[in-house]
Amino acid sequence: MKIVATIEARMTSTRLPGKVLLEAGGKSMLRHLVDRLKTVPSISEIVLATTINNADNPLEAFAKDNDIKCYRGSEHDVMSRVIEAAASAEADIVVEITGDCPIIDPQIVEQTIRMFVGNNADYASNSIIRSYPDGMDTQVFRLGTLQRSAAMTNDPIDHEHVTLHMCNNPDLFSQVHLIAPPDLHWPELGLTLDEPADYVLISQIIEFFELDNPLFTCLDVLRLLQQKPEWVKINKSVLRKGNS
Repeated sequence: MKIVATIEARMTSTRLPGKVLLEAGGKSMLRHLVDRLKTVPSISEIVLATTINNADNPLEAFAKDNDIKCYRGSEHDVMSRVIEAAASAEADIVVEITGDCPIIDPQIVEQTIRMFVGNNADYASNSIIRSYPDGMDTQVFRLGTLQRSAAMTNDPIDHEHVTLHMCNNPDLFSQVHLIAPPDLHWPELGLTLDEPADYVLISQIIEFFELDNPLFTCLDVLRLLQQKPEWVKINKSVLRKGNS
């Protein structure tokens, strides 16, 4: 079973354009994410799933420079883009990651994969039931399952949000959910790169750890922020998707 990570990324984000190539600690946010995913034991290959827009040409160049695959597809039908990207790498199992999670914890990604495999489920996630900080989000499913889901819906919303149809139909797709242990439970904390304030916070976190502990864990971040409550306030006012 070949396990492939897909990273959804584009340069035309409305709230923070070009965010995945913004730098911290001498590397782009996307490079931090890729370096982390390369350490996940179960992942065989990484595919950057970007769009055919000319604005995303720098992302194709990034993939080539960082020795990962790149697939370019639809901007709005993200479901088809992920399916095609995973198929291009001959994936059996897909680990879906978004490009706005630059400091995702490789251990949490690996744990989600193992939970998926161990439970023989159709879908596994650590984000549907929110317990981890936003920015640790990992979804795992078989490529064939996502193809089956895509064939069952023509709703543009389902095709924009890759796993929405699966998540909304637990009677059709068996699901398992990873819940954070007490020391990692901080669901209201935003560690995802959505707005300029997020870039400020994430950059400070990266630069704090970069010399001695570049692959810092989620636990390392939470302990740091417990000691620096003023940092937590930096992006506290940012509204996350699905929140009001």
